[in-house]
Amino acid sequence: MTEVIKVGGAVVEDVEQLAALLDAFAKLGSPKILVHGGGRSATRLAGQLGVESHMAGGRRITEEKMLKIVTMVYGGLVNKNIVAKLQARGVNALGLTGADLNLIRAHRRPTTPEGIDFGFVGDVDSADGARLQQLLDAGITPVVAPLTHDGRGLLLNTNADTIAMAVATALPEQTSLTFCFDLPGVLRDAKDPSTLIPRLTEADFRALVADGTIAGGMIPKLENAFKALREGVIKVRITSFHDLQGGTVITL
Repeated sequence: MTEVIKVGGAVVEDVEQLAALLDAFAKLGSPKILVHGGGRSATRLAGQLGVESHMAGGRRITEEKMLKIVTMVYGGLVNKNIVAKLQARGVNALGLTGADLNLIRAHRRPTTPEGIDFGFVGDVDSADGARLQQLLDAGITPVVAPLTHDGRGLLLNTNADTIAMAVATALPEQTSLTFCFDLPGVLRDAKDPSTLIPRLTEADFRALVADGTIAGGMIPKLENAFKALREGVIKVRITSFHDLQGGTVITL
């Protein structure tokens, strides 16, 4: 079974947390793929450059200047830092964006009915699972940055959770998908780790969104988790960076 692991930007930015995640990832049996975020690093660099960051519904609005920043941060600094650290752990990693090898095609997100223009944000149309499988069969571990392209020369900023879901569902072999970040899993109270929800159904999710327990960026993460299950991924979980087998199991 191929394991697709998605790691969030908060872990990527913390030296100790990233080291713990990469240690755990390196110990996983092959084949495996790592998809990473990096939004906090992009926000920090944008601030240093005088570019204001805007969010809507837990997702980044990407104007032209911000697109340049996220391309530098995601496809360059963050991606290559992870690749180098994996090489040091004996993992033969290859850093990629969705534009490389034509891996992930997307279209620019249209303005929402509420009038929100997300700018250069991409919604995934397709992922080339066969090409990724060729890399895996060659003993290569892909490290995928959250950038896609439209096939006409335009790079697009794309939610890393969505990319992880698209990659997992495109692979020809049975696949598990793990979203890991700096919390133990899905919590009823984000400040209390003891409120971990060990198993979450789609009905539970809808109820917890309605009462405000689940909000912000956790909503698109869980929407991608349920979509992955509906499209054939065998196992999905949300967990912390140091326990890839724990956390919250997502079920339909």
